[in-house]
Amino acid sequence: MLLRLCLLAFCSTQCASLSVAGNMLVEPRHSDEGVETANLSYGHAVILGIVEGITEYLPISSTGHLILTNAFLNLDENTPVRDAEGEWILVQEDLETSRPYTVGEAAYAYVIVIQAGAIAAVIMLYWQTILQILLGCVGKNPQGRKLAINLICAFIPAAIVGLLLDDWIEAKLGNNIRAVTGALIVGAVVMLIVEKWRKHRQKGADDPEDGPEIHDLSIHQSVMIGFFQCLAMWPGTSRSMATIVGGYLAGLSPKNAAEFSFLLGLITLSAASGYKMMTDGSQMIRALEIGPVIVGCLVAFISSALAVKWLVSYLSRRGLALFAWYRIILAITVLIVVGK
Repeated sequence: MLLRLCLLAFCSTQCASLSVAGNMLVEPRHSDEGVETANLSYGHAVILGIVEGITEYLPISSTGHLILTNAFLNLDENTPVRDAEGEWILVQEDLETSRPYTVGEAAYAYVIVIQAGAIAAVIMLYWQTILQILLGCVGKNPQGRKLAINLICAFIPAAIVGLLLDDWIEAKLGNNIRAVTGALIVGAVVMLIVEKWRKHRQKGADDPEDGPEIHDLSIHQSVMIGFFQCLAMWPGTSRSMATIVGGYLAGLSPKNAAEFSFLLGLITLSAASGYKMMTDGSQMIRALEIGPVIVGCLVAFISSALAVKWLVSYLSRRGLALFAWYRIILAITVLIVVGK
């Protein structure tokens, strides 16, 4: 049950990213029967790994960047897929009928699976904190136990809302460019307001990094951050942005707000990647082949590690304003490039 809730929460916050990504993963080619098929090139794997790795943890929305990448590569998500041996890859819909596996479905699975690279980056950078959490879960570290409880409390709102609204969000907002660009701009305005409030609050403070540690958050503060994460179910909002803003309002310093956001995302990303690999992994690998999948994970790992380290350092010094203005520029660019 927990795994399903994790998946639903992740899919809700990322549904636009995944549906848009279907257009950008593969390189069309013509089979000897004249039917267009597709495969994933190493170049596309590298591009997608970089885009996903960097934008997953920065408060700038991976969705907007995937829209631009899609427009740049101009690929068709409805193209049927053959494996390396030229055999059609089929999806069994029921006992009697099947249909071709499409590029969009392969892309959907691929984008989730390469999150393993982003997950590995956070585990590498925060292994000591994660070890504390694990020890806390078995009663051997009080701070780790408190942090584990806080993360679970923050996760529950998105899990519940995702369970209720996942299908509606995917159907109504998944490919809605105006909804995405609107969320980019509204999120930017919220970031500018909250950043101004944070700086005003910190005037006169001896240490700008003053504030509770992430294990010292109360239950209601953790739940509040969780409700902010629910806002990221609207495509284009950015889960990272929503949870960092929620962390600010809970009194966390920029550094601690970012770290809580990373650790909270670790729960949903891990569950979603594992679940998708179990359910769609074999078909995806047949369609895209294992080499590009591994390359995508490695590139996502490197780019995520660099993005996370840079973000923590930058937020502590400068705050969210740069990312807010970048989101506004991105929204305008998406509208111009996509033409909607």
